[in-house]
Amino acid sequence: MKKYLLASVAAIAGVAMSTAAFADIVIATAGPMTGQYASFGAQMKAGAEQAVADINAAGGVNGEQLVLEVGDDACDPKQAVAVANQMVGKGVVFMAGHFCSGSSIPASAVYAEEGIVQISPASTNPKFTDERPGPGTFRVCGRDDQQGQVAGTYLAEEFGDKNIAIVHDKTAYGKGLADATKEVMNAAGKTEALYEAYTAGEKDYTALVSKLKSENIDVLYVGGYHTEAGLMKRQMVDQGMSTILVSGDALVTDEYWSITGPAGEGTLMTFSPDPRKNPEAAPVVKALEDAGKTAEGYALYTYAAIQAWAAAASAAGSTEYDDVVGALNDGDFKTVLGDLSFDDKGDVTLPGYVWYEWKDGKYDYK
Repeated sequence: MKKYLLASVAAIAGVAMSTAAFADIVIATAGPMTGQYASFGAQMKAGAEQAVADINAAGGVNGEQLVLEVGDDACDPKQAVAVANQMVGKGVVFMAGHFCSGSSIPASAVYAEEGIVQISPASTNPKFTDERPGPGTFRVCGRDDQQGQVAGTYLAEEFGDKNIAIVHDKTAYGKGLADATKEVMNAAGKTEALYEAYTAGEKDYTALVSKLKSENIDVLYVGGYHTEAGLMKRQMVDQGMSTILVSGDALVTDEYWSITGPAGEGTLMTFSPDPRKNPEAAPVVKALEDAGKTAEGYALYTYAAIQAWAAAASAAGSTEYDDVVGALNDGDFKTVLGDLSFDDKGDVTLPGYVWYEWKDGKYDYK
């Protein structure tokens, strides 16, 4: 299908309509604004607020100003569906969310039924797009099978002679990522010494850590979030273990180091290329940091999701579901993540995952 290159949102908004805004367009973001994963909710909220402010300052979308609603699903599937229904009642036409795959997947059915475009900045489970309930479901992040390919290959090649354990938190994200990594690692000829689940939200993983120690585990792959992974890493060090912790994109928050302290040194994780390093993102990163807000993790992914939707709505000259979906399917979009487009599943065409290492309280390319 023929693609057309869309200019930046600011440029589009500036030429789309020079008259004063005459109405409001309600959009939303939703994620874990409270609870143990609230640092990711803060990232999303910061990115969404900055995107709305920048787009409105440039004239809005088709001459109308954006109004942002923020939903808190606490990464709970039932709460996510409730949030989705609340957003329907508020007249939302676009959702930049959710964060957890276990939230985005059930919520997507509501948005599809009600004709609300959804672009997740962070939900990586393949089912989100493979089994999407309608054509208006998209994401600007990668997929667990892509991330698992990178992680599984690396584990087999770099730690082929080491004892590797794989654990997961039983969530759509955590188990999905662990299983994708395990499958690739096994196919490469490496078998894990231990594979099991853990319960998220606990404060003490001593029993699991003791088991890892008894099995002489050299490398621990965690399919889960930074809170539990951080506790495991700290408690392994407390037990005198030098085990390397390896995980995925849910460790992209400074809160991980707040949990581990120096024990987190050497932790490895996969994440997409850091958008903060993109020249296109520099003004947004500066604006966020000047305001005392974070630009890490999924802040810029949320910003980009709103950018893409706004550019599509501007190109279509409409915020109607079918019009925007058509523009999203046909367009190439300039965003803070770089130029992106969507395939026929709603997955984004962007560079895949790379390796990061935690050192001195920060993460950067390995």
